[in-house]
Amino acid sequence: MSDFKGKRDRKKGYDKREKSSNDAAFSDNEIAPLTIEGRNAVTEAIRSGRSMDKIFILDGCQDGPVATIRKEAKKAGIMMKFVSRDRLDQISQTGAHQGVIAYAAAYDYSEMDDIFALAEERGESPFVLILDNIEDPHNLGAIIRTANIAGAHGVIIPKNRAVGLTATVAKTSAGALNYTPVVKVTNIGRTIDELKDRGMWFVCADMDGESMYSLDLKGSIGLVIGNEGSGVSKLVREKCDMVASIPMNGQINSLNASVAAGVLAYEIVRQRGGYGK
Repeated sequence: MSDFKGKRDRKKGYDKREKSSNDAAFSDNEIAPLTIEGRNAVTEAIRSGRSMDKIFILDGCQDGPVATIRKEAKKAGIMMKFVSRDRLDQISQTGAHQGVIAYAAAYDYSEMDDIFALAEERGESPFVLILDNIEDPHNLGAIIRTANIAGAHGVIIPKNRAVGLTATVAKTSAGALNYTPVVKVTNIGRTIDELKDRGMWFVCADMDGESMYSLDLKGSIGLVIGNEGSGVSKLVREKCDMVASIPMNGQINSLNASVAAGVLAYEIVRQRGGYGK
């Protein structure tokens, strides 16, 4: 069952800035993230506040412009990855990367306070989905779509070892990214501790847990869904208050991560009376 273990501007609802015009460079069938290439372009994108998932930098390059990019990226909390020239050439869309390529998010990330503000605006107890290293962009997009339809107030993802808000995620979410805050955090376990201090409690998905039907999933709650292959990490699982399993009555014992998220999210909806109270 490895898969299962696995700035608000408007008065109503939640909104984000429109996608970049660069999105037009990607066809419906492409899964590549939005890329920004070249030293000046990347530097200005960081300084403008553009949401970035990661920056690839030529390993060993330490000249002035690259040092500036490294400094600005560190200040902005953007993950940097030092790679070979062959790797940069492989992912380059322009062939003129100058030793620097940034993966920009298709949509802006939100802040944690946006989630709580949205719950307060609706008069509901906070309900969030926390994704522990989801790597498939189709799964992430589908989970964000489900979160929106189920009335969740936001989705939380980690900065490292997980997919970000790529063009494919945006497409798969079917527009949900316009309304559902997605927050990127450095450490999932630490974030759970901080949210507990704000009155939330947490349930994670795992086949070895108690049946979801026997658990009390009402109130201010976070649902944790794990990686497609390895499930919820041991450290994150230990931070959770409950472990929930989905009854399996067939010949196989696994569910796709996005399907598991949907099943558990709607058990939470059912227990909350179909609403977010």
